[in-house]
Amino acid sequence: MTEIIETAPALPKTKSFVREVVETLILTAIIFMSVNFITGRFKIYGASMDATFQNGQYIIVNRLSYQFSKVERGDVIVLVPPGTAPSNFFERLIGLPGETDFIKRIVGIPGDTIRVEGNTLMVNGKAVQEPYIREPMRSFAPQTWNLKDDEYFVLGDNRNFSKDSRDPSIGPIKFDRIVGSVWIVYCIHDN
Repeated sequence: MTEIIETAPALPKTKSFVREVVETLILTAIIFMSVNFITGRFKIYGASMDATFQNGQYIIVNRLSYQFSKVERGDVIVLVPPGTAPSNFFERLIGLPGETDFIKRIVGIPGDTIRVEGNTLMVNGKAVQEPYIREPMRSFAPQTWNLKDDEYFVLGDNRNFSKDSRDPSIGPIKFDRIVGSVWIVYCIHDN
């Protein structure tokens, strides 16, 4: 028995080349948008996270990190501060970060009681050892926050030069303000 195999007629070389270019461009666009949906690239501005991160460094943020795991104390995140509109879906897809995104460390999760007294951070009545902070924080009057469901307390590692949850204009943040967790530093210096 003889098997007959039909083959598609050969495309002229020009059509074949154009088709390959179009397929490559479409695949590149799909990969680009997928990477930007899953990750975000940000540049550190300011000294609020010294000595953990320095001004001018670039970081990659995992946007999906909290879709599969819980936010934990000690996580370093990028967040959209209250009063600032978050990037919309299209802006995230093409990789446009917000102009005022903050980088901070989670020190309190829902249900925690946070107290700053003197230069000590206390979570649920216990002093927290923080080897990552640049210097002891200055504090004027003792402050206490009782975190509600879906509230997180964030501080910069350089506490004396950080606008964070201690500031009434920021306060505890909601989960929907978290862009993602810091994953990688990919450029040490900006020249």
